[in-house]
Amino acid sequence: MSGLLDTPFSRALGIEVPLVCGAMYPCSNPELVAAVSEAGGIGVVQPVSLTYVYGHEFREGLRLIRRLTSKPVGMNALIEGSSRYYRERVARWVDVALEEGVRFFVTSLGNPRWIVDRVHPLGGVVYHDVTERKWALKGRDAGVDGLVGVNRRAGGHPGPRDPEALLAEVGDLGLPVLCAGGIGTPPEFAAALRLGYAGAQLGTRFIATPECQASDAYKAAVLAADEDDIVLTERITGVPVAVIRTPYIEHMGLRAGPLARRLLRHRRTKHWMRTFYALKSLRELKRASLDTTGDHEYWQAGKSVAGIRVLARAGDIVREFARVAGAPSGD
Repeated sequence: MSGLLDTPFSRALGIEVPLVCGAMYPCSNPELVAAVSEAGGIGVVQPVSLTYVYGHEFREGLRLIRRLTSKPVGMNALIEGSSRYYRERVARWVDVALEEGVRFFVTSLGNPRWIVDRVHPLGGVVYHDVTERKWALKGRDAGVDGLVGVNRRAGGHPGPRDPEALLAEVGDLGLPVLCAGGIGTPPEFAAALRLGYAGAQLGTRFIATPECQASDAYKAAVLAADEDDIVLTERITGVPVAVIRTPYIEHMGLRAGPLARRLLRHRRTKHWMRTFYALKSLRELKRASLDTTGDHEYWQAGKSVAGIRVLARAGDIVREFARVAGAPSGD
């Protein structure tokens, strides 16, 4: 390992390329996760995708990935659940993952202290999703090993900052930071590393791969979309989610209704509303992403679509990103 690829993140995980295939609902199927890890990056398991979308019992799904690669894989833990049942299920997933040898965890929302306390005694590493400094401070105080800086160009739930501003805001806390958002090409990856990021987390780029089991219509939409085609809708989870603008999205509208917005703001009803949105979005996103007819144009993606024009194998993406970032000139 040399040059830009030698970072605190790659060294801590023992990987060749500081490149993460981020956890995606519903696009994180086992074959995609394994392909990125096998090529020298690291794929991250999204437990609900593994179990609900692709139908694997969680432990057996992890063992399937392990049969496809012996290299490190990670797990995403969404730790702010709306019910006790969900929180207990996440805790069980974490325990099973540790038993199966997973040593990298990406936490989202909530306080990651309990995961840090489970993972660190076994030599594991925890990175926490952040969109601004106050969440980074909470992650640092909880003992995480690094941060995933989710910027305004990201898919999923983007943050409010651009990549440069976000790194300037959280980069002085003594923790490595990954760049999450807006990276679809090798030069963009190299630029993030030169800026001072310890690695990058990609999602959208890995949708447009043969290994991803999203529908051909979804992949074609990613390849055809430009940056201006990415819009934010509140109609999936109640908070803005980045999606590709399609006739379906335009017909549905981008804002939650006035009653939903009022309930989401109220302390006593927001958890109920989040549960309602979560159950609805799980079903609708699964159907849209796997639908081979293309009739359900409900597709998540980030602004990195601007640089994604070719379907490519996941391993080839990792190797090409590594080649460009590892070149002496950085290009």
